[in-house]
Amino acid sequence: MNLARKLMTREGFMTLFILSVGGLGGLILGIPIIGFVLSPLIKPPPSVWRDVGAVDNFKIGKTVAVVYDYDQGPVQAWSGSTQKTKAWLRRNGPSSFTAFAAYCTHLGCPVLWLQDPKIFLCPCHGSVFYGDGSVAGGPAPRGLFTYPLRIRNGRVEIQAVKQPVVT
Repeated sequence: MNLARKLMTREGFMTLFILSVGGLGGLILGIPIIGFVLSPLIKPPPSVWRDVGAVDNFKIGKTVAVVYDYDQGPVQAWSGSTQKTKAWLRRNGPSSFTAFAAYCTHLGCPVLWLQDPKIFLCPCHGSVFYGDGSVAGGPAPRGLFTYPLRIRNGRVEIQAVKQPVVT
C-alpha cells in the first residue's frame, strides 16, 4: 500500500493528526524553556551603576561600608520595592578604589571589617580574609568577590551585579 492510500485511511489520518498535535504542543512548551536556558548566553544582564557617594567622602587607606539599591529586574518592577545591599569600599589612592562583597564565600554570612588588624572576619564560621580580600583562614573556599567601580563627575559608582551564589 502506498503512502497516500495509507494516510487516507481513518487509522492513518488519526495517527498523523495525533503526531501533529503532539509535536505542536511539544514545540509550544519547548520554545520558552529553551529560551529561558539560553537567554543568559544570548543577552547578558544590563549593567546598572549605583552612586555610593562623592570621592571626597572617602579617606585614602580607609575601608567603609556602603549601602546601595540592588537592581532586582522584573521582580522590582512587579513589586515596586527595592532591595538594599552592602559592599565594603576602600579608597586606595586619589582615584583608585576597590569594592569587596560584604558576604563570606563560605555560606554567605555578612563579613565585618576590622580596622586595626586590617582583616575581614566572618562571625558565623570563623573565616578570615586579608585586607586584599584573599583567604587568611577558615572554611571559605576562595577570597571575597570584588565589584566593578567607576568614578563619574566626582562620584563613586558601583556596578549593581547579581549577588554571587556561594556554596
